[in-house]
Amino acid sequence: MTATTTDIELLRDALGQLKDREQVAERLLVSSARHSFDPDRELDWDAPFEDDKWFWPPELVSLYDTPLWKRMSQEQRLLLSRHESAALASLGIWFEVILMQLLIRHIYDRPATSAHVRYALTEIADECRHSMMFARLIQKSDVPPYPVTRLHHNLGRLFKTISTTPGSFTATLLGEEILDWMQRLTFPDERVQPLIRGVTRIHVVEEARHVRYAREELRRQMVRAPRWEAEYTRVVSGEFARIFSIAFINPKVYSDVGLDRNEAIAQVRASAHRREVMQTGAKRLTDFLDDIGVLRGVGRRLWKASGLLA
Repeated sequence: MTATTTDIELLRDALGQLKDREQVAERLLVSSARHSFDPDRELDWDAPFEDDKWFWPPELVSLYDTPLWKRMSQEQRLLLSRHESAALASLGIWFEVILMQLLIRHIYDRPATSAHVRYALTEIADECRHSMMFARLIQKSDVPPYPVTRLHHNLGRLFKTISTTPGSFTATLLGEEILDWMQRLTFPDERVQPLIRGVTRIHVVEEARHVRYAREELRRQMVRAPRWEAEYTRVVSGEFARIFSIAFINPKVYSDVGLDRNEAIAQVRASAHRREVMQTGAKRLTDFLDDIGVLRGVGRRLWKASGLLA
């Protein structure tokens, strides 16, 4: 059973009343025209990195406040932040390539002249620039790229093949909102390298539009979805949350900075601070998903298993 037009018009949640698809897209197109950036021109890629500045706020580095962190030298902590920044940029590229394919699939059967499709194409262009920006940042950082494991790479391939439309937008928000929360803490932080702050500022400004587009469409999809699709979306999104939480930090960063990988992994898993960071970063998203009926049943249990939901 699907919702009636009246049901959709009356739907309200933390974002307020559900907006018409074309109305949302037209507003986002105007915003895109006013606030889009070319990272190659906007950022000073030739400036050297500054000594004693972080590549990620220390409180967001995975080992922060663990016994191992307290034994590490300041130089090693800074180096770990450099490698984790590159690992997150690598994760971002992997995720955005998946997202672009999901968006293309979403608009394939829709009218090409609609504002909804035109904005999706605009977002794809944004994501292309973001992926190139992240790749250039990794190269500038003079550290190796950190691709996800072969297993996660192939699970991503499977997910984008079998995902429902609401599942696709749930995954989109999962990949965007936690990093967005972290980046909102990063770009104003004067302890962090200016180039990193510039990259995160651009990403935050442009991702705000992507989040709004995905939230509105997911709300609309969950109202209209038949029962089987809604339940399937809950389960698949919960499993993707579990995969994403594991892939969020690449364990290779620890050995690359001279740490014992197994010890580091164990301490991150035991870290109350890290658990709080991830749950706080996900809270705005999980509150929203709970509000529109995604976090139910088996799906909710999988989200809890991911560590992203308290």
